[in-house]
Amino acid sequence: MTIISLCFYIAIAALVLTFLISRIKGTVKSLPDSFLQNFCGGLFIFSGLVKAVDPMGTAFKMEEYFKEFELTARGSFLSFSADLFPFLLKFSVGFSVFMIVLEIVIGIMLIIGAYRKLGAWLFFLFMVFFTILTGYTFLTGYVPKDINFFEFSKWTTFDQEFMRVKNCGCFGDFIKLDPRTSFIKDLFLMIPAIWFLLRWSKMHQIFSASIRTALTLMSIIGLSLFCFSNYIWNEPIVDFRPFKNGTDVKTTKEAESKAMSDVKIIAWKLRNKQTNELKNVPDEEYMANLKNFPKTEWEVLDQVKSLPAIPQTKISDFALFDLEGSDITEEILNEPKSRFMINCPKLYFSSRSENVTRQDTIYKVDTIWLGLKKDSFNLVSSVVEVKTVEEKKNVYTWNEKYLRPLKEKILPLLDSLKADNIQGFLVAGGASEEALGDLKNSLKLDIPVYTSDDILLKTIMRSNPGLILWRNGKIIHKWHHGHLPTPNEMRRDFLDWQAPLIH
Repeated sequence: MTIISLCFYIAIAALVLTFLISRIKGTVKSLPDSFLQNFCGGLFIFSGLVKAVDPMGTAFKMEEYFKEFELTARGSFLSFSADLFPFLLKFSVGFSVFMIVLEIVIGIMLIIGAYRKLGAWLFFLFMVFFTILTGYTFLTGYVPKDINFFEFSKWTTFDQEFMRVKNCGCFGDFIKLDPRTSFIKDLFLMIPAIWFLLRWSKMHQIFSASIRTALTLMSIIGLSLFCFSNYIWNEPIVDFRPFKNGTDVKTTKEAESKAMSDVKIIAWKLRNKQTNELKNVPDEEYMANLKNFPKTEWEVLDQVKSLPAIPQTKISDFALFDLEGSDITEEILNEPKSRFMINCPKLYFSSRSENVTRQDTIYKVDTIWLGLKKDSFNLVSSVVEVKTVEEKKNVYTWNEKYLRPLKEKILPLLDSLKADNIQGFLVAGGASEEALGDLKNSLKLDIPVYTSDDILLKTIMRSNPGLILWRNGKIIHKWHHGHLPTPNEMRRDFLDWQAPLIH
């Protein structure tokens, strides 16, 4: 589905709803105003709901924005505000839930006509905020990566690769909108936003005032609980991500890799170091006339490539490594037996450096000829000196609240299935080899520990920690640590080789 088709469907629904309200209730003062109420309200409700099923995804997107805003602020006259964004980063999940619930509630308020003036102002302010946000992101397409956004004199022609955030996240993972499209959408919605401010008194109202208030309050409570249930208490009720249950990661990764290998370079994107002029030069012309583009004058920004036959997803980035740094991805994807993967995108711990002392013994080794044979020797070592050596060692303190699901739920389940010859492994993101080694000792793990990109692990599933069942490179099922099956349920429903994939 595209944004155009989505708006078309919502417009049809808005027309039907406007007709019904005007015929049944007879409270419509202006049909155009009523249609705009229903259209904008419907769009907000739909946009909010597809994010409400996965508020963590929106939180990750907000983290991207906050990081970019901080970098921009620190290098400009807004440096005084730069510390605000790391603060907001800590509360990205809460901010995400707040914005999602607010968006849906505004949509409901518009449709039922609750608190019309307040609803009009909330809609306007919401649109102003997101128009600035998507507008900034789109306009960074004119700003080379090494240039601050506010250095307007150094802006160049538009290049999509310059954009700091590639996908706005307005519709979660349901529809991917690039910032340009999202900015145009927000500019379009600013028209009814201003219109509502001027004509809020013409907006229709349905139900009584008390019912409208009750619906608004119940929506706030119900939607907040719904959002929490989709990341705190369980996995998202609807999974729009590429790693949903039943996905054949191995086959998809191979197909995407093959499609990328067939991509051809069709042009070179160059920038003149003196004038900042951007130029796209066809590949054949560039390779035949390299002398016309000396490195002292021209910088290669990017290669313009043909589009792959299969769109690339996050599955292409799926990679696992052991603690020595060896890639073990193929080993995992080619395993025909059922395997459990404990998914830990982010480990929670604190560490401190302590000075420790140890005894370092220096030995002297002598060679003694035994005289029995020509090459008969014996090595004799003797202690020369014992030194006390002081060195620093990292001491890790693990968050017990984070470890509790591992100790009390996930690991006991895996232990109970050892008799079924079902092996497991743990994959963590964003931690050093030393930290992972300490985790393994703390949990007394007898299973392998691997590493991966933390963003990839967050994309695979939201539960941290969570459990994933793999077989033949396929994701059979994913479980939030609060909703694990019993060993018998696991054997009956998921470990039978003939059992169908559970979606």
